[in-house]
Amino acid sequence: MTAAPPGPDFSVHDIPFSTYGSWFGISPVLAEKTRAEDLHLVSHQNGMHAVLRLVPLDAATGERAETAVRATPSLLSWTAANDRIDLAYESPDTVRVQGTGLGLRVTAAANALTPFSGTYFYRDPVDDAHTFSSYETGRRYRITVLSGTVAEVTGSQTLGAGERGLTVTAAGADGAWEVAVEEFDSARQPYRPSAVFGEVVEAARRSFAEFADEVAPWRSFETPAAELAAYVLWSATVRPAGLVTRPAVLMSKHWMDKVWSWDHCFNALALAPGSPGVAWDQFSLPFDHQDESGALPDSVTHSEVLYNYVKPPIHGWTLSHLRRRLPEPLSRKDLVEIYGRLARWTDFWLTARRAPGASLPHYQHGNDSGWDNATTFDPARVAVTPDLAAVLILQLEELARLAAELGFPDDARRRAGTADALQVALLDELWDGERFLSRPALGGARTPSASLLDLMPIVLGDRLPHPVRDRLAERIDAHLTPFGLATEHPSSPHYEPDGYWRGPIWAPATVLIEDGLRRAGHAHLADEISARFRALCETSGFAENFDALTGRGLRDRAYTWTASSYLMLARDHHHRRADAVSDATVA
Repeated sequence: MTAAPPGPDFSVHDIPFSTYGSWFGISPVLAEKTRAEDLHLVSHQNGMHAVLRLVPLDAATGERAETAVRATPSLLSWTAANDRIDLAYESPDTVRVQGTGLGLRVTAAANALTPFSGTYFYRDPVDDAHTFSSYETGRRYRITVLSGTVAEVTGSQTLGAGERGLTVTAAGADGAWEVAVEEFDSARQPYRPSAVFGEVVEAARRSFAEFADEVAPWRSFETPAAELAAYVLWSATVRPAGLVTRPAVLMSKHWMDKVWSWDHCFNALALAPGSPGVAWDQFSLPFDHQDESGALPDSVTHSEVLYNYVKPPIHGWTLSHLRRRLPEPLSRKDLVEIYGRLARWTDFWLTARRAPGASLPHYQHGNDSGWDNATTFDPARVAVTPDLAAVLILQLEELARLAAELGFPDDARRRAGTADALQVALLDELWDGERFLSRPALGGARTPSASLLDLMPIVLGDRLPHPVRDRLAERIDAHLTPFGLATEHPSSPHYEPDGYWRGPIWAPATVLIEDGLRRAGHAHLADEISARFRALCETSGFAENFDALTGRGLRDRAYTWTASSYLMLARDHHHRRADAVSDATVA
């Protein structure tokens, strides 16, 4: 089956225009719930900051031109009749912009400049370029005119309030002009173009096409969202900088511009078959910031590592799947390193998060679980919940396998024994014969909820007794809407259509449950969950989460773990179908 050609159109209102490695994108989204009329250069160094406003101008009047915006992975265009402006990435820190018939006004997004905030603007006597220096990002943005002319400059060297910027227009009868826009630190050599504009666009097109072929070589017209999912990952990847120690896929180049310490697992798994080195970087990055207690940080971004919360220990589950998806086995050096890191992360939960005399660990807040406001935590935020024990059992199981492979038989027996003991405690203390319950870690009665979180022990798959896994499957099926798994049962009085983890469909819950159901012998239900989630993404894109009753995308609309989950589920479905055809042919 022939793959569709790379280069899907997309809306910049949903997905920023950016490129692999870049720390900035072009978007009208300036912050959560904040959209501008015009596109902006938005940087993610030192946080999310709109730096430059890009305004197309009518050449005759000099006023803002009404244009249509079209974006593909290699080219962003503003068009008005026969006039247009095109923008393409020459490198991760440089874009080229050319226009015909339209002019371009580039101004500082911040109107005020104080001693501690805003953007200073000046003309550099060294290279004659115009430069914006941003307090918020700590970077400079240089505009070099390659053809055309600077028709107007406003606010150069001005302090206080006021507009700062320049207007670029054509100098000749052809109505054409071109500029380069760079993001850099303190200084660099005067800009000199390395290629003509068409070659820049073609190089960007090839770069994305190669990435799409790596991560989704199986794609076809039956997986219509695969290339856009690949673009979401490709364009959200940044180069190492600041506290980001490796090439990193941010959760988004909107406001969710961090790497959280469970989100990264899904990106690693999606990248593993075709881009194993980058996949390993995604898995390893939070471990680069593991603290002395063994805890992983809550999140990592350019200039901030947060430890006030943690995230659930799904890393053993992830590593098990990652090793199966990687095209080559990990080296012994990598295995030894990750064994030590995973052991310290596991021991954190068994010591710092297990009360004296307790068998089961606890969360200190819903944020620790990744399901921040799930109704499981309504009776008590500091809570012993069944999902935590379940994923920790899988982590201990993977540690035992690693220890055996590395020649540590005593460790292997100890880790396997701890996993078995934890599972006994989980069933004895939190299973009531019909459902799993949670209880306050500081003492109190066990309570049920209508949250899908209480059903997450299905991740244990065939480790669970048949009656338990079958009852969990029944309850999971009751959460399945036409669009996917609602995180709060729709009949619950606590259900909210846009309630974060109190109703909407989320990618990670979908992937974890789909996998657990397969291993529990409920492949038909797993197939249905996969099919509905894939159809949801193909209709509603790669939002952070989705309304469970309408399928509408919610919150951040360019979320990488959603795109990764689509790629994983689509790939696995493709391979299952191919295997079924092969088996039928042989039979």
